Amino acid sequence: MRKMVESDDHRHMSLRALALHAQRIGRVLASPSTWYRRVKNTGWRRPRIRVHPDKPKIGLRAKAPGELLHLDVTIIRLLDGTRAYLHAVIDNFSRRILSWTLEDQLGSGGTCRILSEAVLQLKNCPEQTIVVADSGSENVNGAVDDLLDGEALTRVLAQVEITFSNSMIEAFWRSLKHSWLFLHPLDSTTALRRLIGFYVAAHNEVMPHSAFEGQTPDEMFFGTGHDVTRELSAARRSARGKRMKANRAAGCGVCVGETSSGALLLQRPRSRMS
Repeated sequence: MRKMVESDDHRHMSLRALALHAQRIGRVLASPSTWYRRVKNTGWRRPRIRVHPDKPKIGLRAKAPGELLHLDVTIIRLLDGTRAYLHAVIDNFSRRILSWTLEDQLGSGGTCRILSEAVLQLKNCPEQTIVVADSGSENVNGAVDDLLDGEALTRVLAQVEITFSNSMIEAFWRSLKHSWLFLHPLDSTTALRRLIGFYVAAHNEVMPHSAFEGQTPDEMFFGTGHDVTRELSAARRSARGKRMKANRAAGCGVCVGETSSGALLLQRPRSRMS
C-alpha cells in the first residue's frame, strides 16, 4: 500500500481511484476509507510537489496621477437573484476611484460613461494616459474605441497585450464586497447604490492606504497629504519616547519583595556564624 501511495507511477490517480485500481489488479484488497485512514495515520506523502513560476511581487506602478488607469466591471447579485453590474475606474498611482456606475445590464454604455467622467478629472495629469482593461465585450467595441480615440486614451488588454493582470481594481472589488456590501442585505438596487456610494467616498477620503504611509487616495491624487507622513512619524516617535520613559520609571513591587527576601536570606547565615 505504501509503495503504491508514494510511487511516481500512480501519482496521477486520486487516492480513491488508486484503492480501486489496487483491487482490480489484486494487489491490495482494501476499501478506499481504509486507504484514507492509513495514509492519514502514517503520514505518507504522495509525490505531487508542483514547481510554480516566480510571480512578480510588484505589478504595474505609475509615477504620477492619471498616468495609468484600471477599468473593470463586477457582478453583484441581489437577494432576489437580480444581477447588477458595477463599472469603475481606479487610478494606479493614488488608488483613487475616479468614477463608477451601476447598470442593470452589461454593455458599452457603462464603460463609456465612467471613462468620460474619469477624463474630466485628468486636467492636470499627464497627456498620455493608459487604460488597462480586460478583453470583455463591454470594453472592446466600436463605441469604446471611438471614445478612446476622441480623448487620446490608450487601451491595453490585461494578460493579452501585457503580462500583468488587472489586479489593482480586482483588489478593490474584494474589499468593497467582503468588507462592506456583504455585511448588509442587498434587497434593492437603490440600497446597493447607496452602499457603494458610501464605501467609495470612505475609500477616497477617509481610509488611509498602507502603501502611502497614512495618506488617503484623495491626498495622493491631489498632492495635499505631504505633511501627513511627517506628522504621523513625529507622533510615533513622541509616543515611543513617552512609553519608554514611563516604563523605565515604573517600579515592580514583586521584584522589590524578592530583593528584600533575598537580602534577609543572605543575612541569616552570617548571624548564625557570629
